[in-house]
Amino acid sequence: MDPTHPGALSLLPTTLVFVLAVWTRRPIESLLCGSLLGLVMLFGTGFVTGMAEASVSVLTDPDVAWVILVCGLMGGLIALLMRSGGTSAFTHFLSDRVGDQRRALFATWLMGIAMFVDDYLNSLAVGAAMRDITDKFRISREKLAYVVDSTAAPISVIVPYSTWGAFFAGLIVANGLAEEGQGLQVYISAIPYMFYAWAAVLVVPLVIAGWIPSLGSMRAAEERAQTTGVTVPPEAAHIEAANRSIEPKAGVKPRLWLFVAPMVCLVAATIASGNDFLVGIYIALGATIVVVLGLRILDLHDTFDTVLDGFKTMIEPLAVLVAAFILKEVNDDLGLATYVVANLEPILTAELLPFAIFVAMGLVSFLTGSNWGVFVIILPIVAALGQNLNADMTLLIGATLSASTFGSHACFYSDATVLTAQATGCTPMQHALTQLPYALIAAAIAGVGYLAVGYLV
Repeated sequence: MDPTHPGALSLLPTTLVFVLAVWTRRPIESLLCGSLLGLVMLFGTGFVTGMAEASVSVLTDPDVAWVILVCGLMGGLIALLMRSGGTSAFTHFLSDRVGDQRRALFATWLMGIAMFVDDYLNSLAVGAAMRDITDKFRISREKLAYVVDSTAAPISVIVPYSTWGAFFAGLIVANGLAEEGQGLQVYISAIPYMFYAWAAVLVVPLVIAGWIPSLGSMRAAEERAQTTGVTVPPEAAHIEAANRSIEPKAGVKPRLWLFVAPMVCLVAATIASGNDFLVGIYIALGATIVVVLGLRILDLHDTFDTVLDGFKTMIEPLAVLVAAFILKEVNDDLGLATYVVANLEPILTAELLPFAIFVAMGLVSFLTGSNWGVFVIILPIVAALGQNLNADMTLLIGATLSASTFGSHACFYSDATVLTAQATGCTPMQHALTQLPYALIAAAIAGVGYLAVGYLV
């Protein structure tokens, strides 16, 4: 076997990951085993050296460093809001105004839409804010996770003034699909064709209203919560313990504005900084620390200990994400995405191209847990295919972004899945398995849409 062109064998590492994950329900070990298999394929007996090099490459990658800082600091901000009483004030305020399960879930959905600026912000902030409210109405954490995740990446894709919009607009220009400075306009023109993102967001109210019933593992989770009152799945007890390790300071006065103002500051600062969420969270966290110290809600030591404790709660999901990035690095070296596209190219027509791109790239994104990374690798190939077949490029951009969104939304070790599970208090596998039927419904709607539009446009 040529290690640089393994062909169909490039599917083996990711296949191993899925087999082990379903068997063990443990994502970190599964990801590492898949990565090691890929490294053996690439380096033979030198796979340990390959693992060391891949690990260093991942941990020194600016995008990975960005993810670690954003997630850790967001954990610190949430911990500070919990310790200072801001989160409990928001919970009490909202719980007095939602009187049943449906209203609680609709409030979660609407709050997720409002947090459009970034999917990480969406998952972490909404999950942390809504846990106690949904517990009150015996809503399983798995269902909460589904609603939160369905307004994370999908809504950040649909609303162009987000971190997704800024990133992909730049890639559109870099690949010659838009003139300099026109990337965002081309991105906006592709939004109507981002069928998966639209379907994922709009299926949620149907699930909340009961028009789409609880399916598969979600039904068991809801029965557990309704009949026993146990909203947290037993396997996620350690996650819930970490989330509950930070309690409001004894005697602190709950202040609703101390939750709302930092969230508004975070969204506004992110937008003002050119959709750089890291800059936004530095500003919001810094401002919150100043306010907490200025009002003497916490002393200096308690404030910074709380921020560090919040960072610590993110260690496990960050470990999963780093392992997923290592697998992505291995899959890139094996040429997984290129292999899939190369095998599709001979059978493609201009009419089938949007559907084929959505299905193939959605599968690759789902298997690898990579959404932005797949878009970087595949967009040049998509651009070349579209030009060769004289296809509508805005439609192809929409299909490619839909595929990336599906991977982020459905894969059990994607960043959105892992962070949503952490914030809502369930394991990534529990979240992924209970969410998958609804993700597949949205994917089926999107697939039919691309077939229809491909032959009509």
